[in-house]
Amino acid sequence: MKKALFLYSSREGQTKKILNYIEGELSNFECELVNLHTLDAIDFSVYDRVLIGASIRYGHLNKKLYQFIENNRQQLENHTKVAFFCVNLTARKEDQGKDTPEGSVYIQKFLKKSPWQPKLIGVFAGALYYPRYGFFDKMMIKLIMTLTDGETDTTKEVEYTNWKKVSLFAKKFAEL
Repeated sequence: MKKALFLYSSREGQTKKILNYIEGELSNFECELVNLHTLDAIDFSVYDRVLIGASIRYGHLNKKLYQFIENNRQQLENHTKVAFFCVNLTARKEDQGKDTPEGSVYIQKFLKKSPWQPKLIGVFAGALYYPRYGFFDKMMIKLIMTLTDGETDTTKEVEYTNWKKVSLFAKKFAEL
């Protein structure tokens, strides 16, 4: 059986949830899910595929993602079957193309900042978990959602992830 490594950088768990969903779509793969924040070193050569998923918080990817990329740049560039996806709330605006690598300001910023340029990139809408946030995060995210015409009821949890889109990405990843 083929092996896939799933690395994630997640704040609230939606990125990990998306990876678990992708694992369910890849019946021909044995998948290993690892939080890249806890990783010192890993050998990509024992995997047929590598997938990195990361979430945006306050407009930025976690610095540990960039450190991981820098520390593993050679492996990322040498392994031919590595993909990346980004999870953010702006991607909920599919009608504006915010859910595409070309239309996502976060992916464009990532590609400028990162020495690694993945060949397959996905952009998925995340989820709002207002009841789980502390006071400061709740108020900041509510302000951002007010400015972007999003959900502002802080008693709600709203999942914006387009699972059909995730399935299509999983298929492309399997076919790398």
